[in-house]
Amino acid sequence: MFYYIKGALAELRTDFAVLDANGVGYMLYVSLATHEKLAPLYGKQAQLYTYLNVREDAMELFGFYTEEERECFIKLLSVSGVGPRAAMAILSLYTPQSLASLVANGDAKAISRANGVGLKTAQKVIIELKGKLDLTEGAAAGPLPSALADAADTLAVMGYSKAESAEALRGINADQPLENIIKDALKKLNRLG
Repeated sequence: MFYYIKGALAELRTDFAVLDANGVGYMLYVSLATHEKLAPLYGKQAQLYTYLNVREDAMELFGFYTEEERECFIKLLSVSGVGPRAAMAILSLYTPQSLASLVANGDAKAISRANGVGLKTAQKVIIELKGKLDLTEGAAAGPLPSALADAADTLAVMGYSKAESAEALRGINADQPLENIIKDALKKLNRLG
C-alpha cells in the first residue's frame, strides 16, 4: 500500500517513530538499527520504507531506513512461526548481511538471541531462508564497503573480541561474499586458537 513515507521526524521512541507527512502523523514500528539512524534526524526530514501488516484486530505500519532491511523483514515473515515482532527483534540485533551470514553458517544459537525467538524458530529461519538471503548481489558492481565491518560484527556476536576479529580479518579479500569472508576469518581463528 505505502512504499515509503517521507516527512518530519516528530517522535522517536525505542520501538517506534512518528513521521509527520503533510500534517498526518504516521506511527511506524522500527528496529534498533533504524532507530539509531533516525536519532540524528529528530525534527528533520526523514524517509522510511514501509510494510503494512494487516490483522483481524489491527493494522500496524513498520518502517525501515533501507530497502534492504525492508526486504529482509519480508523474507523473515515468510518463515512459518515468525511474525512481525520476532522479525523486528532479529533485525534489531543483526544487519541483513550479518543475518545472511548466520543463516549461511547455520548459526541457530545466535539467531535465537533475538527477543522472543526460540531455538526451534531460529532453526526454521535457517532451513527456510538458506540461499534466499543472498544480499551480495551488488558485489558484481564492486565490494560492499562495510563487508569487513559486517564480518567483524558477526564475529563479535559469535563471542570473539575486537582484537581477535581484527587479527583474523587482516589480509582477507573484502571483494567476496560476506559468508566467504567470515569462513576465512573463522579458519584463521581456529588456527590461532
